Amino acid sequence: MKELDCRGQACPQPVLMTRNLLSEGPVSEGLCVWVDNGVAAENVRRFLENAGVACEVAEEGGTFAVRTQGAGLSPSLAAIPVREVRQGEGRRILVMLANDRIGQGDPELGAGLMKNFVSTLGEMGEGLWRIVCVNEAVRLTVADAQTLDALRGLEARGVGILVCGTCLAHYGLTEKRAVGSSTNMLDIVTSLEVADSVINL
Repeated sequence: MKELDCRGQACPQPVLMTRNLLSEGPVSEGLCVWVDNGVAAENVRRFLENAGVACEVAEEGGTFAVRTQGAGLSPSLAAIPVREVRQGEGRRILVMLANDRIGQGDPELGAGLMKNFVSTLGEMGEGLWRIVCVNEAVRLTVADAQTLDALRGLEARGVGILVCGTCLAHYGLTEKRAVGSSTNMLDIVTSLEVADSVINL
């Protein structure tokens, strides 16, 4: 089994290194990617599984090993799965949230405005494609958030919700995320590229 050591690498380098390795040619003997934190392991696992490769994550001596199940990995896996949305039709609106409140004034007012904003996003209709939460906006996705029900409703309608895994870890919220998918900066940047329009808040 071929091994790729990504320990000590910050997001999104482990995913990029995995993609770059696969782009060099087939990995006939399977692949094991070593990382030093659970967020990186989840990002690599999700990248591989989105590309159709079964894998498993194991913690070994304080590090994490992401091992593919089976052999014959193809260089075609180097394509980021999100790019496939180009094949679809219709407008794709991405909403980028970087805070858990709106504005710099009264925190209580700002939190209430954000709750109302998220609750009203559904009015965009079919154009609303993806919501990305970074920095303090990841707090909107945890179990006790006032915005949780609204986000779950949007996700049930097919709206993708990407939650920065590095940000969750920074705030100690990795295990508390209750909606959306943990993601990395590569997925976020690719989503911004694919979107027809981006709303930053």
